Amino acid sequence: MCQKSQDIQSNTSYEKKGAGSCESTRQNAWTIEYVDGELAVRIGGWSVIGLPALLLALGGCTAYPPLASPGPQKAAPYLVGPGDMLSVAVWRSPELSMAVPVRPDGKISTPLVEDLQASGKTATQIAREIEKVLARYVQSPVVTVIVTRFGGDHRQQVRVIGEAAKPQALSYRENMTLLDVMIAVGGITDFAAGNRASIVRTEGGKTQQFGVRLIDLVRGGDLSANVEMRPGDVLIIPQSYF
Repeated sequence: MCQKSQDIQSNTSYEKKGAGSCESTRQNAWTIEYVDGELAVRIGGWSVIGLPALLLALGGCTAYPPLASPGPQKAAPYLVGPGDMLSVAVWRSPELSMAVPVRPDGKISTPLVEDLQASGKTATQIAREIEKVLARYVQSPVVTVIVTRFGGDHRQQVRVIGEAAKPQALSYRENMTLLDVMIAVGGITDFAAGNRASIVRTEGGKTQQFGVRLIDLVRGGDLSANVEMRPGDVLIIPQSYF
């Protein structure tokens, strides 16, 4: 059953009309109704019945609240993740200093320090933990850890799926916007329903989904459709049904 909603792409409002019908309030648009017990979409003099009609119904009658640009927020610290390269420097102990990659299991190994969990921690936290281990062998060790190559913990990534030219996971950077993401993935395909795209965001243990207008932003140059991204965001770009 279709509920009253807003089609972000066409800016057409729909409302419940009788039993099992969701009709556009804009003249000459499409209508969802039952034909011989089956869901059908009627566009002008043409009717689409069955599963394609169901897909059209879901696409036309489902919308997410728009994502508003938040005010200034404190930048989150970078968390080390698998694929990062770390430079570990131990003061006055060059034999203990080296560059190490973060393994797929999220751990690192350096001289005298084996299988230390690094993923999900800041570089400073890792340095303090290495100092604790080295304190068994070195008097008052001073350790500095620098991230020299970024892969990024999944919580620090922005992932793009669906009808992007190059769907991928991107390392989040401070002040990243939706436009930055679109440039990185090469825009959207010709089959994308860009104005029905959405961002899935988890904050404070709560997951929400917000609508964004990619066609207006990428092809229309409407900068009001540009919004700030957050670490861990998932951008979903659906395919157009017709």
